[in-house]
Amino acid sequence: MSCVFLSIALRVAETMVRINQTTTVTEFLFTGFPQFEDGSLLFFIPLFVIYIFIVIGNLTVFFAVMMDTRLHNPMYNFISIFSFLEVWYTTATIPKMLSNLISRQRTISMIGCLLQMYFFHSLGNSEGILLTTMAIDRYIAICNPLRYPTIMTPRLCAQLSAGSCIFGFLVLLPEIAWISTLPFCGPNQIYQIFCDFEPVLRLACTDTSMILIEDVIHAVAIIFSVLIIALSYIRIITVILRIPSVEGRQKAFSTCAAHLGVFLMFYGSVSLMYLRFSATFPPILDTAIALMFAVLAPFFNPIIYSFRNKDMKIAIKKLFCPQKTVNLSSDQL
Repeated sequence: MSCVFLSIALRVAETMVRINQTTTVTEFLFTGFPQFEDGSLLFFIPLFVIYIFIVIGNLTVFFAVMMDTRLHNPMYNFISIFSFLEVWYTTATIPKMLSNLISRQRTISMIGCLLQMYFFHSLGNSEGILLTTMAIDRYIAICNPLRYPTIMTPRLCAQLSAGSCIFGFLVLLPEIAWISTLPFCGPNQIYQIFCDFEPVLRLACTDTSMILIEDVIHAVAIIFSVLIIALSYIRIITVILRIPSVEGRQKAFSTCAAHLGVFLMFYGSVSLMYLRFSATFPPILDTAIALMFAVLAPFFNPIIYSFRNKDMKIAIKKLFCPQKTVNLSSDQL
């Protein structure tokens, strides 16, 4: 699926750039790390380690769920898909950040920038839709437990997962195609650590009032998703508090705590990044927010889902030490 979207996006970007004869800027220069000139390796090594951890950690969660039949239910299936998306979400930006840290020429081609924006935001959109789906799943499981098995069937779960990814990739194609037709004939410095809509649009030699429209569209999508998730969890917490037994309340809260933590981290950083409209931050704060959005949130995802979940711990141990599975399972029981 990703290969198909890559081929489509590449063809659209190449065609639009060829059509746009007024474009004179052929590459962009990243200036998001101006203070790293003399100590790039000090930042390259920790970022490289974090990236390796993100890839290994999220793939571990993904394969642990796939290999353990006990976790083949909607909640863990959504978690595994989310972890898989996190790998590619970070791969869209971090490798280029790493190469920029050790290269004197911190540039990216026009097509490369368009593709980076497309895949980074398409994967981010897919994750946001999936988080919303996970909130609805938890709402049904806790508020309508008797009807849950008949509502969240394996078929519907697969459809929701596939639909989140397909919609996340398709919805961004018109926006990227439109950006590729804009003339870029002036400065080529992107004051960010990766290609993003606002920094790129500010370089276009045309009316920049569209930036505000872009901000409004993004804000509406973010606020709509946050409202759905927030309302779901308000209702979930209300139902949990009515459970008479302390053990029952703790069990119900534990099934939602991990997802709520990922939701707060993901949408918290997204809100700081895209719900500020015309407000400007100092460059160092802009870079910090971008790192939190693109790096730290995916970094904590496998930690949250594995360290606070007994079933996930067992599945991970089973993945790496299959001979000890029986003993571990019996101990947990």
